[in-house]
Amino acid sequence: MNKALFLDRDGVINHDPGDYTTSPEDFELLPGIISFLQEATAKGYLLVVVTNQAGISKSLYSLETYAHIESKMRNIFAEAGVEFAEIYFCRHHPDQGKCLCRKPGSLFFEKAVARFHIDPKQSLMVGDRERDIEAAAAVGIPGVLVNVNSTASSWGISL
Repeated sequence: MNKALFLDRDGVINHDPGDYTTSPEDFELLPGIISFLQEATAKGYLLVVVTNQAGISKSLYSLETYAHIESKMRNIFAEAGVEFAEIYFCRHHPDQGKCLCRKPGSLFFEKAVARFHIDPKQSLMVGDRERDIEAAAAVGIPGVLVNVNSTASSWGISL
């Protein structure tokens, strides 16, 4: 079985401006995240991002714009030798109806565990909201709650 490092995106990987990252130009990595993910990769962790992107359903940015932001993120990390096994995103907002994929729902974690043969007990979720930790815990993945926009070196996580 594989082990995985699950991460929220905004506030953990990139700077969360407090509302939404609405363009590739607004996407700014947080200090230390590249080296942290390089270390995780070197230690055999699959990297899986699970992110709520309700700004899409609120028409603050389009699916196409989201795809450009994700592409920019993938390219930056690929240049550093870091690849994501998958990036799952929920585009729904609770004001517009319920869905199964929005955290604290666990659907994306369940999909990743099944698809990549992940052992939840060997894996870890890093998130900046309680809903991140709840979603992972629902499938047995332990989580670490970090401060929004904090540097990876301040997390106190040893892989």
